[in-house]
Amino acid sequence: MNKTELIEALASKAGTSKVAAATLLDAFTATVSDTLKKEEPVVILGFGTFSVSARSARTGRNPQTGEPLKIKATKVAKFKAGTKLAESVKKAKKKAAPKK
Repeated sequence: MNKTELIEALASKAGTSKVAAATLLDAFTATVSDTLKKEEPVVILGFGTFSVSARSARTGRNPQTGEPLKIKATKVAKFKAGTKLAESVKKAKKKAAPKK
């Protein structure tokens, strides 16, 4: 699902216009981004948690030449699914799995 499809689905489920759904989605993503910039988590009970994780510096390899290179330490955004989301995905997988 891409952003346009998500906006259409949100508008349909909320019974609102696509413009309103797009505005709310943009506001949601901006709010999550702003909160993560402050290194604070965003917790949505049952859905999941957005947080910031630190990756330490390490040595990697250039895949073309095989030469070692230094990779700087960085911070990355992370998402951990909540219990309700994880369970709904787990149930959907069981339904979609082919029977043996």
